[in-house]
Amino acid sequence: MRNREVVEIFSRVADMLAIRGDQIHRIMAYRRAAESIEALGRDINVVYAEGKLTDIPGIGDTLAAKIEEMLTTGRLAFYDKLAAEIPPSLVDILRVEGLGPKRVKQVYEVLKIATLEDLTTAAREGKLRDLPGMGAKSEAKILAAIEALARHGDARIPLGVAWPIAQEMLAELAQVPGVMQFAVGGSLRRMRETVGDIDLLVAAASAEAVMDRFAALDGVETVAGRGPTKTNVVLFNGLGVDLRVLPAERWGTLLNYFTGSQAHNLRLRERALKKKLSLNEHAFTPLDGGPEIVCATEEEVYARLGLPYIPPRLREDRGEIEAALAGKLPALVEEGDLLSDLHMHTTWSDGTLSVLDMARAAQANGLRAVVITDHSVSLGIANGLSVERLRQQTVEVRAADEAMGPDFRVLHGTEMEIRADGTLDYPDEVLAELDFVIASLHTGLGQPRDQATHRLLNAIRNPHVDMIAHPTGRLFPDRAGADLDMDAVIAAAAETGTILEINAHPSRLDLRDSHVRQAIELGVKIAINTDAHRAEEFANRHYGVATAQRGWTTAADVVNTWPIEQLLAYLQKISGGASQASSTGSG
Repeated sequence: MRNREVVEIFSRVADMLAIRGDQIHRIMAYRRAAESIEALGRDINVVYAEGKLTDIPGIGDTLAAKIEEMLTTGRLAFYDKLAAEIPPSLVDILRVEGLGPKRVKQVYEVLKIATLEDLTTAAREGKLRDLPGMGAKSEAKILAAIEALARHGDARIPLGVAWPIAQEMLAELAQVPGVMQFAVGGSLRRMRETVGDIDLLVAAASAEAVMDRFAALDGVETVAGRGPTKTNVVLFNGLGVDLRVLPAERWGTLLNYFTGSQAHNLRLRERALKKKLSLNEHAFTPLDGGPEIVCATEEEVYARLGLPYIPPRLREDRGEIEAALAGKLPALVEEGDLLSDLHMHTTWSDGTLSVLDMARAAQANGLRAVVITDHSVSLGIANGLSVERLRQQTVEVRAADEAMGPDFRVLHGTEMEIRADGTLDYPDEVLAELDFVIASLHTGLGQPRDQATHRLLNAIRNPHVDMIAHPTGRLFPDRAGADLDMDAVIAAAAETGTILEINAHPSRLDLRDSHVRQAIELGVKIAINTDAHRAEEFANRHYGVATAQRGWTTAADVVNTWPIEQLLAYLQKISGGASQASSTGSG
């Protein structure tokens, strides 16, 4: 039995226990064990052979014994016993937005529904609405959530999963003698929100030494194929990784060819053919049989085609060739352009650090200003703030602003819930006391498009609301988010001057790149925020910047590249004086 099979069994046990109604501590023990094994990066059989299972975080003697049983027998008696009581297929139903363990247990016990197919059929036939606490509207929401799951669910890997794995593997390969260049390729280099697999590219004098090291990496389960310049492996977590190695003098064509996209590469090959050249990962080859033309850099590849260098994030055949020919490629925003972060949480709601410690962490990450935006009262699961607590927090925020000194600002805001009926969590007179107001959706995401869109438009049109955070509320990989009329949302933001956020957390990346570009073209201002709940999450900024780049965003389009005085002046302008934000302060 391999790592991912152990992870799968422990994850299913946790979900089955939740459906049965076991204590949360028991459920979380299995979840933590599954997460630790998933992140292990080593063959768990080897760890077992070394007698070190209990060295894995979250694995005590009881769970170690269960792992030993799986590794030595290929089965887990406890899982088999549990499966006789709670069908494992019920776990798949938990993926449907809005269905928790208690509801899944109810539909199973009352209607004998044990599969997602059975649930879909029952919802379409109107059999769910008579359950206690359901009704026709709830049934329709479940059916819509099933359809959304079908649209969203695919086998692609979230960017936030693939990127750190790729970076760790590249760091190992960089240590091989003779390696001169290395990079990720494919949709990962283009920073698409999901990727099919991981492509690694290396320039080295000897391909064999690099591929030997690659095949021997701790996380590799099997070598699926190997040739003179390419090796394919499968990791213990099930991800496929391809490595290609060529000499440094061919690095430019290698990197360009395997970055893609396929549509972009096709356009480049068409231009090459017009110049009587063929183009592949190795070189340009003259069609008349002349000597091949090698390129050590991507700049040389584009120059040979009569083009300026096109950044990887733009290579989707969405007008970048035409823009390059016209000299109109955007100067894309860079991570170093960001001066502030306008969305984060502290121990006042569901964060892990105090206001002052979050400010210090932001400063350590190169920022000059933050806005503290804890959740509002309706989001009880996140310890949202009542009006009284919000006003109490003001004292701590102003003290932190003072403590940080004159070169760093700490402002007071909120991430305010847009309720299911479209009203906002705080009255206008409370919002007017704050420096910055965010409105966002966390609940009611399965509402019909018109209703969900109306909620967002209501917030955008409130003069006190400065920014909409993660507009759709999606979460990778299972929550598709609200079905919004984004044309209407973006048009309203353009009309009111309301800022739209790119949430940089890799499970969100919301706004998505296509909507970013649409917003930019209409003059909407963008913010790139981490939504940090702990210090290390400030490092997620690069995901948000990459999404902005894919949307053709310049620094001028992004409000948190501006000095804080410029941002505050903009907020005063769009609110018509509704905000109490001040460009002066003790910090």
